[in-house]
Amino acid sequence: MAALTAGLLTCSAACTGPGADRDDHAPFQALLDRQAEAVLDGDRGAYLATVDPRAERYRAAQRTVFRNLTRLPLAQWSYRVTAAGDGAFPLPDEAGGEGAPRRVAVRAELRYRVRGYDTVPVRAEEYLTLTERKGRWYVSSDGDGGGDGGGRRGTEQLWEQGEMTVVRGKRSLVLGVGREKAALRALAADADRAVPRVAAVWPREWPRRVLVQAPATLERMAALLGGSASTYRGVAAVTTGEVGGRGEAPAERIVVNPQAYGLLSEEGRRIVMTHETTHVATRPHTTDATPMWLSEGFADWVGYRDTGRPPTRVAPRLTDAVRRDEVPRRLPSDEDFDFAGDADRLARAYESGWLACRLVAREWGEEKLIELYLAAARGADGASDDGDAEAEERATDAAVRETLGIGLEELTARWRDHVREELGG
Repeated sequence: MAALTAGLLTCSAACTGPGADRDDHAPFQALLDRQAEAVLDGDRGAYLATVDPRAERYRAAQRTVFRNLTRLPLAQWSYRVTAAGDGAFPLPDEAGGEGAPRRVAVRAELRYRVRGYDTVPVRAEEYLTLTERKGRWYVSSDGDGGGDGGGRRGTEQLWEQGEMTVVRGKRSLVLGVGREKAALRALAADADRAVPRVAAVWPREWPRRVLVQAPATLERMAALLGGSASTYRGVAAVTTGEVGGRGEAPAERIVVNPQAYGLLSEEGRRIVMTHETTHVATRPHTTDATPMWLSEGFADWVGYRDTGRPPTRVAPRLTDAVRRDEVPRRLPSDEDFDFAGDADRLARAYESGWLACRLVAREWGEEKLIELYLAAARGADGASDDGDAEAEERATDAAVRETLGIGLEELTARWRDHVREELGG
């Protein structure tokens, strides 16, 4: 259930927010409570009873959504109405006349949890159009207010993209739309092998299970992630989830690009799935203070660990730069990891982060590398909430001093020497 056009929610005094009288939300909350209860009970009739009988296309889509949801081991599914805007907007096929239905745009927070995979609920913002008919409210759209949807849409959920197939691995749950079951089983096998590899390195508690989403196309992948297809064209997989820390670890989903992932060799798939699984494991200890070179470099370090690949093969873009006498002067910034930016800069950022983590593991030991990761996350209290780069660098410097006994400036100098030695031959 995606997003409404902003205009429908721009209703001045008719809108209610978190601080307003919740009685205004009561009929809308009651409707969504009934729908949530139907999801958890697996009651198709009760679910469809909450959907507008006159919104035929939307109702047909919701039949598929409900079937998909019954295939998930849901431990929680609930809504909380956070805003509502009232207005008399006749549906296109019912325009005019005294009996035109009343409609309202509602914003609600969806909270759900997949049993065995989510330690805390996943939160998503929902924008819905509700329609009142003969004193009863129904959900009629997740589009721009038309009875059958349409208009601008926000981030999708996989279960909204078509008939969903679910494959259960030993340590994984793979959800696919428009994918052959054999391909989903192969993804489950990749994930099942990645989990123990990560568990052998990362000592902290985590579910030791991963949930993998396999959309049909690159465009569908982008819709799940709320971005453009061009952003993810060469990216084999992405791990979703907000940055955690401060006691709450949000759920993570590994979203696979069917084009790029399918082109990888067996070893390439192993490296990518291990990298993404590392993000799942470390997310509870990843905060705004964790620099991207450390979070991405650590995931790559785990992914390439024990592969035997020479550094020049792991870091070909950085190798080319070094051999042109263009050794980077600093560790990559968070902005260097922007998927929408320059592809060459992005590749060098990943390679630089990997070499930095490799250096720490070799010179100080693997346990110290893990300690550095944890210390950097704790630096959230010292980093600025508004993204102050200097404050974040001071927090990273403090973490480096605490664990390695040197400052960030000296670590950077040693990393530059390491880059020359490993890639300059």
